[in-house]
Amino acid sequence: MRAAAADLPHLTTHAKKIALLPDSERIQHIRSDRWIGYTKALHILERLDDLLAWPPKQRMPNMLLIGPTNNGKSMIIERFRRKNHVVHKRYSAIEKLPVVALQMPSDPTISRFYSMLLFELGAPPAYPRARIAELELSAIKLLEAVGAKMLIIDEIHNILAGQRNHRLEFLNLLRYLGNSLRIPIVGVGIQEAHLAIRSDPQLENRFEPIPLPRWVQGEELQSLLASFAASLPLKQPSNLQQVDMAQYLLERSEGTIGEIARLLSAAAETAISTGEESINRKTLLQTPYESPSDRRRAFERVL
Repeated sequence: MRAAAADLPHLTTHAKKIALLPDSERIQHIRSDRWIGYTKALHILERLDDLLAWPPKQRMPNMLLIGPTNNGKSMIIERFRRKNHVVHKRYSAIEKLPVVALQMPSDPTISRFYSMLLFELGAPPAYPRARIAELELSAIKLLEAVGAKMLIIDEIHNILAGQRNHRLEFLNLLRYLGNSLRIPIVGVGIQEAHLAIRSDPQLENRFEPIPLPRWVQGEELQSLLASFAASLPLKQPSNLQQVDMAQYLLERSEGTIGEIARLLSAAAETAISTGEESINRKTLLQTPYESPSDRRRAFERVL
């Protein structure tokens, strides 16, 4: 007998509908991104809202969102972009973009940075031999034209990948953009991002560091796991918030929200394919998941 949504009180309203679909469609849903609004993420979103509404002044407040890889930084930024309806069509007529976000190039140079910024603003590609001064002028004019109120630079720690003279140029660039545009700049990256900003005392005073640390055992983690359990379309309850289960998941995932989500998604697929329909010790032991350390060691053995 097929289950009805009323028989699935452990799930959210949306997850109940997905749980009634065929297994293949449920698995596709499980593999997609999902937003879990935990306390720290909501606090960061509120802080971003405050910065977006900040009136222009000579020294604008900036923010530096710092955390380990795969701990939800980019997800928070993407949520903020969607919340502010930051959508545009490239090469179309100029429209308002209150939030402009780009990723710091992996091999950073000033020209590559400005070229990527112009691309994100929807400008046609610059001609190959465009001078930095021309790229800079075009970028600033476009930022002003679209009404940019915030500039977000993801992977800002890539500044350290450049040569010393390039690093100094980028630090001067951040200071120049902040002074020229009078909009907040939000840097996003791993711990090395703070080291990059701290190398310039003037910039360090302007960027408020907001840490997004690894998860630890406690009520916040248990609440997060309960939210995951309610969002995964399984037909039987998964008591992930129990203290011993939370500790097991924390240790196996090594404490980042991205790895927790990856482990739980893989376990949910196992629960569906085996007919268990619940994430428990049995399904977790059957789930083909390796922690970041295990994956690293496996790669090193191949080398």
